[in-house]
Amino acid sequence: MWNGLEIILLCLVCQAAASDLAWRRVPNALVLTGLLIALALHWRLGGGAALLGQALAGAGVGLLLFLPLYALGGMAAGDVKLMAMAGSFVGPMQALQLGVLSAIAGGVLALAWLVAARWRGAVAEGLPYAVAIAVGTIATLALAHR
Repeated sequence: MWNGLEIILLCLVCQAAASDLAWRRVPNALVLTGLLIALALHWRLGGGAALLGQALAGAGVGLLLFLPLYALGGMAAGDVKLMAMAGSFVGPMQALQLGVLSAIAGGVLALAWLVAARWRGAVAEGLPYAVAIAVGTIATLALAHR
């Protein structure tokens, strides 16, 4: 059974994916709220600095995984911040797994995006990568509970 922290994370990444699909942006307010919730809950559940350090390390891993893609122009800043927020919920090791699974989901999504654009006779633009992060998050949490 999934815990409250995981359910909150799922709600946040699904909201980010819906926003990215609808408006092509991940709201900063959503990401900041999620980060603050993760830090507050880790502080409260962990009795202080132990889990808070894990949350901060997870945010750092999430940020550093996708920051090079942003620097090269291959990803939007909202996606990088969303990955950092998701990492703050799961910690550094699962943030790494989440990043890898999100990259795999992103590759599959990119292929589908290209095929759909070609089928419509259009050019594929603006991949909503928050969808891939949501899929990666779901897969990471599902693997943690198998």
